[in-house]
Amino acid sequence: MDGKQMRKIWIASLVGSSIEWFDYFLYGTVAALVFNQVFFVNDDPTVGLLLAYASFALSFFIRPFGGVIFSHIGDKIGRKKTLVLTLSLMGIATFGMGLLPTYQAIGIWAPILLITLRLVQGLGIGGEWGGALLLAVEYAPKEKRGLYGAIPQMGVTIGMVLGTVALSIMTLLPEGSFMSWGWRIPFLISAFLVLFGLWIRKGIDETPSFKKVQESGDIPKLPIIETLKNYWREVLIAIGAKVVETAPFYIFGTFVVSYATSNLGFSRTVTLNAVMIATIITTILIPIMGSLSDKYGRKKLYIIGTVGMILFAFPYFWMLQQQSAILLVVATIIGLGIIWSPITAVLGTMFSEIFDAKIRYTGITLGYQIGAAVAGGTAPLVATALLVQFDNSYIPIALYIIFTAIVSLIAIWAVKDRSQENLDNDIQKESKLSDTKKIPVGTMKS
Repeated sequence: MDGKQMRKIWIASLVGSSIEWFDYFLYGTVAALVFNQVFFVNDDPTVGLLLAYASFALSFFIRPFGGVIFSHIGDKIGRKKTLVLTLSLMGIATFGMGLLPTYQAIGIWAPILLITLRLVQGLGIGGEWGGALLLAVEYAPKEKRGLYGAIPQMGVTIGMVLGTVALSIMTLLPEGSFMSWGWRIPFLISAFLVLFGLWIRKGIDETPSFKKVQESGDIPKLPIIETLKNYWREVLIAIGAKVVETAPFYIFGTFVVSYATSNLGFSRTVTLNAVMIATIITTILIPIMGSLSDKYGRKKLYIIGTVGMILFAFPYFWMLQQQSAILLVVATIIGLGIIWSPITAVLGTMFSEIFDAKIRYTGITLGYQIGAAVAGGTAPLVATALLVQFDNSYIPIALYIIFTAIVSLIAIWAVKDRSQENLDNDIQKESKLSDTKKIPVGTMKS
């Protein structure tokens, strides 16, 4: 494949991921700033915030179902068609949120409709990540698989930057204008981004790995059954490994917006700008970390980032407590950029390397989305509840971050690094051997 075609694959993988996460993070941030006042109205502001975060968490629990549905399609009829469906679903839901009437206008139907659209969002993103990742990884040459696999991961931070920029501009409006119509603009303009993403994806072809499975005739009738029967250990590893990549991220990027503004006296604009600066730096670091994993191995970089998360949990909150805008920016850069970037850069590629091509979409999606449901969507809710329970002390939240890191270290302890192996041939060879011995594919050290 020539450079021009490969760049098209990169863009198709990256643009969809960026749009999906733009939509998703937009909701998470606006939930903290707006939804607790215009949709989840309550006499106690803290209860309203908890309800808004609960709606944020809810879609994480629907994501595994979306993952099962769309990964089934992806492993049966191909990655390309699935990616068109997921992007369309997500775009329709996000645009609809921008048009919803508020609680003051239609009462209880306002939060009901918002939650419904939020669930549709969750279904879409449940299948999007796996397809975007495999589009890059399954086209990648062996020696650059870490770099290619990091490309769609950049979509997470690019989407967050786009969402943060849009909201930062809107927060410059007078308070009344922002609360009545300003927050809606980013949701509505997402429609243009979705149309661009669909146009880019129209011209891509199926991945080499999926074509090999088609040619072999080894497409499972029910990929989910095949995965749970023969690859359940790998799914559990992926779930555990996802925990430290997702929970601290939502604390650094979403929870901090309400915590810094409500508890520490920072303005919305300063807090959002801190997150934006950190995510720009993270976006630059992710492909660098992915490339380093091709040289030094995925597991080493993942462990370095996870141990760093343990060591930085308490210093992060101490820096915030100083109520300095500079320290807020520095703390967010260290957390999201320097420490989190090696974890997220290698995660998707590492997942891809432990599953066989015939169920790879299903395997990585199950691990990723269940892990996100367990730790990601609940992270802002857990952190807020801990603040309420422990009289605004940050110590329990720091301990929670450390706990997520320990869980993930245990999960990947027995993973074999496959960064120097072929993606399909070696795995399929081991799959045949494991079928003979009646054990799952060898992700465990022998």
